[in-house]
Amino acid sequence: MKIDIDNLTEAELIDLNHRIVQRLRFIHQMRSHVEMLEFRIGERVEFEPAGHPLQMGVVTRHNQKTVTVITDSGQRWNVSPQLLRHASESNPEAPSNPNIIRLPER
Repeated sequence: MKIDIDNLTEAELIDLNHRIVQRLRFIHQMRSHVEMLEFRIGERVEFEPAGHPLQMGVVTRHNQKTVTVITDSGQRWNVSPQLLRHASESNPEAPSNPNIIRLPER
């Protein structure tokens, strides 16, 4: 499909631009939503934030654009689903019950 934009007025071009940006945002949201649904609440995940060591934790919530993860050290992170991966099965420190969240000792 070819669109001839040469004959559009400035107002029409601005409207077209807004519609394109809106559509691209919608497509991005749908893609993020599908990726987010790969991770269930209570499931163990891992991610590696820039400047930090590998973080492991449990998914506690699906937000609009991110997934909330409570790490094994008790920190709360909002992480883009593109940065998450399922926790390694070979991790000896992983709790045997994924529904248990370890909180830091006081």
